[in-house]
Amino acid sequence: MIVAIDGPAGAGKSTVAKILAKRLGFLYIDTGAMYRALTLKALENNIDISDEQRINQLALNTSIDLLNNPNGPLKVILDGRDVSLDIRKPQITQVVSDVSKIKEVRQVLVKLQRELGQRGDCVLEGRDIGTVVFPDAQKKFFIDASAQVRVNRRFKELKGLNQDVAENDVAKDLSNRDKIDSTREISPLRKADDAIYIDTTNLSIEEVVEKMLEFCKVNG
Repeated sequence: MIVAIDGPAGAGKSTVAKILAKRLGFLYIDTGAMYRALTLKALENNIDISDEQRINQLALNTSIDLLNNPNGPLKVILDGRDVSLDIRKPQITQVVSDVSKIKEVRQVLVKLQRELGQRGDCVLEGRDIGTVVFPDAQKKFFIDASAQVRVNRRFKELKGLNQDVAENDVAKDLSNRDKIDSTREISPLRKADDAIYIDTTNLSIEEVVEKMLEFCKVNG
């Protein structure tokens, strides 16, 4: 079974997706981490983010894998090395949406995401999982929250990673990402018609997970 979870940055997708996958015994796939890994490689190779042709070529010659880690966060493997922490740095967050809006890049990574999804029962989270990557997913959710709550959550997450960030900068980054993600021509962020909408603004993580588990199990 494939469970697709979409929603804007900071809504809590990653947190609930990890827990849901563990509770169900499914593979967890963070598609956003894949775009972050490619963005990291582009910056490391001093490639201008606006140079779509070079980034397209980079995507075609890059190996990205995701490995579940029972003792910690998901492992993101870029060309054979673990970049799980590196991809969460502010400089990646600031430009990842510019990389992910490139049509050819999305085509390459969507193909890879589908291959990962074929490994077995899995929970995938991103921005176009239920609409583009797996439109026939058996279960679909759209996770959302108020803008301020999303800023607070992302700020807390980054501070937990020992990153020196200002809350105002986080707010600007999220606003910019929302605009790019929802208005891009290719695979814009939107709720699939058959997705269950969950506003997590006033819900605890456990309450959100329980709602999702109930839907997954009751509806078989």
